[in-house]
Amino acid sequence: QVQLVESGGGLMQPGGSLRLSCAASGSIFSINAMGWYRQAPGKQRELVARINSGGSTNYADSVKGRFTISRDNAKNTVYLQMNSLKPEDTAVYYCNAYIFQTPTTWGGYWGQGTQVTVSS
Repeated sequence: QVQLVESGGGLMQPGGSLRLSCAASGSIFSINAMGWYRQAPGKQRELVARINSGGSTNYADSVKGRFTISRDNAKNTVYLQMNSLKPEDTAVYYCNAYIFQTPTTWGGYWGQGTQVTVSS
């Protein structure tokens, strides 16, 4: 069994900052890519940022220069530092990870989601 638990969401004024965390636990052999997605009301879920096991990253154009993804492999944790928040960043943010439970068995896993609301 594998579980992803997110934390760090909340209400923030425009221009403020929030830091999301997502910790993976359970039967884990190794973790490949980890990422953050978001879904706003009435919209499809979209990729925000992704980081692979080697540390290479990619970002949605809408968050480049404002958000930073990082990971701590020793803690099986991925972070999303969100700066200069805008009202359009309001969404439920989901953690995603591709996890190997054995050297040959892997799956994609999702967290339960954490609400981020940017409003004055």
